[in-house]
Amino acid sequence: MPYDPSAFPPFAVTVDLVVLTVRRHALCALVVRRGEQPYQGRWALPGGFVRADEDLTAAAARELVEETGLCVHDPHSPAPANGAHLEQLATYGDPKRDPRMRVVSVAHLALAPDLPAPRAGGDASNARWAPVETLLGPEGGARDDDQSGRLAFDHTQILADGVERARSKIEYSSLATAFCPPEFTVGELRRVYEAVWGVALDPRNFHRKVTGTPGFLVPAGGTTTRQGGRPAQLFRAGGATLLNPPMLRPEV
Repeated sequence: MPYDPSAFPPFAVTVDLVVLTVRRHALCALVVRRGEQPYQGRWALPGGFVRADEDLTAAAARELVEETGLCVHDPHSPAPANGAHLEQLATYGDPKRDPRMRVVSVAHLALAPDLPAPRAGGDASNARWAPVETLLGPEGGARDDDQSGRLAFDHTQILADGVERARSKIEYSSLATAFCPPEFTVGELRRVYEAVWGVALDPRNFHRKVTGTPGFLVPAGGTTTRQGGRPAQLFRAGGATLLNPPMLRPEV
């Protein structure tokens, strides 16, 4: 029997971005206020529909540039000043997740260091960084003076999944360095772990673990006083992608 495309219901594909950074020692996510229906005026994760001529990675990279001005960082090349780590997170396909039509979303996780104030684009009328504790807290929403409520669509669940991916992955990989500039101190890296995990870490034990893990960090050949106090040694991310032993997060 010949294939008949009209025999199958149409559906659309979108990409949603969980964009995480560390600001003021807190793990923050990028949210945008929707300028159009559905959920007009509600906060949501940035994203958009996949174009007919692009694959999923290209769509996510395009949305990342449009929403943040960041380009995807090739891990095999030196990190550019506006580079971000981007990886596919999960696929969300509940038939009722979008009131417009059947929409399947392929979510991506993006990480970058100390990102600047965001700019709104596309159908977003406003954009801001919000602490993930606020977005995922008991009230379940991104709050400000005139708008409250949970994130639009199923974005609260997508955000929770992205945050947990980041929290678990920095245990066994060098992903935490994606939150740092190309050259950073052990103290700056420790503050990333503390922000992502939401716990305080012993500075001496942390220094011993990260400098003693083969391939995790390599000396950059300089020092800095940007954190105040005595000069601290600068490091770069090493070649290791998996950490052995892993950096297990403390139980809280």
